[in-house]
Amino acid sequence: MLTFRRRPTVETERMTLRLPVHADYRAWSSLREASAEHLTPWEPVWAHDHLSRKAFTNRVYWAGRAEANGTALPLLLIRREDQRLLGAVTLDNIRRGPVQAGTIGYWIGAPFARRGYMKEAVLAVVHYAFTTLDLSRIESACLPENTPSRGVLEKCGFKYEGVAQSYLQINGRWRNHVLYANLRNDRRGRTDVG
Repeated sequence: MLTFRRRPTVETERMTLRLPVHADYRAWSSLREASAEHLTPWEPVWAHDHLSRKAFTNRVYWAGRAEANGTALPLLLIRREDQRLLGAVTLDNIRRGPVQAGTIGYWIGAPFARRGYMKEAVLAVVHYAFTTLDLSRIESACLPENTPSRGVLEKCGFKYEGVAQSYLQINGRWRNHVLYANLRNDRRGRTDVG
């Protein structure tokens, strides 16, 4: 008897967050291409075939394997009212055992920036990570000058933890990143620790 595992979805007020499927290719490549100027200052250099169908197919297969193996949860942001792709959020580098942690990263298409979609998505994924995946710590990093991304993290309960030197290659250069974390049972800053 064949059994099929239900793919995870995360529902927010305005969106369904779900794994990518092959049929998402046109919407994904169009949005990424139209938003290139908005995205490239904050991302690693795109491969020459970044927007190709083959690269997207590989992305879909990776997403399925990573979710099934419990190492990542790569989700697309789909607006429910019109089924429009808005961006993506990925809970990656999920570590188990005594650490129970993961790293969150995200991007939003230029037409949908600064409308609260990413805050809504990050809050939902963090809640899912803490309640369904039983993670204890969610980490994130961004460029120090990426004020919108820092704002999303801070509004979602992430707290600044420091700076990582030469953390990631962004736009072709090794760049320092500010580090943030959100803890399931966060007691940082409290005086009633006992």
